[in-house]
Amino acid sequence: MKRCFSSADILLPDFKKHSARAWAVVACDQFTSEPEYWEKAENEVGTAPSTLRLILPEVYLSETECRIPKINSTMKDYLGDILLTYKDSMIFTERTQSDGTVRRGIVLAVDLDCYDYRKGASALIRATEATVVERIPPRVAIRRDACIELPHVMLLIDDAACTVIEPLIGKTVESMAYDTELMLGGGSIKGRFLSNDEKESVSRALDALITPEAMEARYGDASLDPLLFAVGDGNHSLASAKAAYEEVKAEIGEEAAASHPARYALVEVVNIHDNALNFEPIYRVMFNVDANDVLCELKKYISTLNGSAEPQKIEYLFGDTRGELEIAFPEKQLTVGTLQDFIDGYVKTHVGAEVDYIHGTESVKGLIKKENSIGFIFSGMTKDALFPTVMFDGALPRKTFSMGHAEDKRYYMECRKIKN
Repeated sequence: MKRCFSSADILLPDFKKHSARAWAVVACDQFTSEPEYWEKAENEVGTAPSTLRLILPEVYLSETECRIPKINSTMKDYLGDILLTYKDSMIFTERTQSDGTVRRGIVLAVDLDCYDYRKGASALIRATEATVVERIPPRVAIRRDACIELPHVMLLIDDAACTVIEPLIGKTVESMAYDTELMLGGGSIKGRFLSNDEKESVSRALDALITPEAMEARYGDASLDPLLFAVGDGNHSLASAKAAYEEVKAEIGEEAAASHPARYALVEVVNIHDNALNFEPIYRVMFNVDANDVLCELKKYISTLNGSAEPQKIEYLFGDTRGELEIAFPEKQLTVGTLQDFIDGYVKTHVGAEVDYIHGTESVKGLIKKENSIGFIFSGMTKDALFPTVMFDGALPRKTFSMGHAEDKRYYMECRKIKN
């Protein structure tokens, strides 16, 4: 089986000349309803070189057309004056999060020919949540004329034995890439370049995760299509990179595209078993509905299920009413999957019915005080369940889980050329 990952020619500023704190900015899909956050980032950066000048925060997506030319122009300027090339590199990262825990990862390139976000995909790299295809075109527009990419994509590996990333901890540092505090409550991060021996060790360990023997040991079935990387964060960003690459392929042909830099995307790989990585459930609240009717229809829906997944429970809340439903024979591995299937069907057949995706039980309790609403609370997915669920059920329902707080998402740091 061919490898779906490789080292990359990574671009970074010379941090002896430029501020790493000003350079690194949080992922563009955070704080999308808080323009004041991005105004603070502007004030932090000032006139210093920064990834803020190379991205389009999604809070400004409505300004895409006027902002893209400036972004593309700045990319070219930075290629000429700011960025240095580190050939054939992988970077080991240690991110101290806002709560003081340390999340570790490896920055490398993945082959987009080995990635498929469609439900039921069998590729080595797969989406974990349903991809909203309508969200891809504006992101492709940003990437289409860009000469470099900046990753906020985090890919997860299922490495309970900690064979890939963890052996890199505490090694003597020979070549630091960066070591800096991050702006606006993002904690801090340091990264070092891996030696040739370490790169080879990492590659062998990744290969070992998807052998038939490994699949049998972890999932009880050696014949399963192996899943090496599951997208944890940045699914639509990676899907847009894939779509942009398909455009290149259509324009220059498959043979020429095979060696084109757009075939690859820079990502950070993180072990799902990293203690600093927390999954938080995302609950559901329905609005503009008759809560009793929703409850009645949900009970009917549950009675039709005849699957073999483990029994599930859903707590419901509306007005002063509280209760719990048991799902004896669910067909989906996750409670949220069972509930989302019902909600999707209900919303389609009831004009005006809406659903929102809510973090935190207290927020749910506050929202169901509104008339004509009903909330649902349920146990979140454990980290151990992610890979088996994706392999057996396909991509999860949208908004299944969140990986930590907004401030702890990936900050842009490394770059890579995507045009010859």
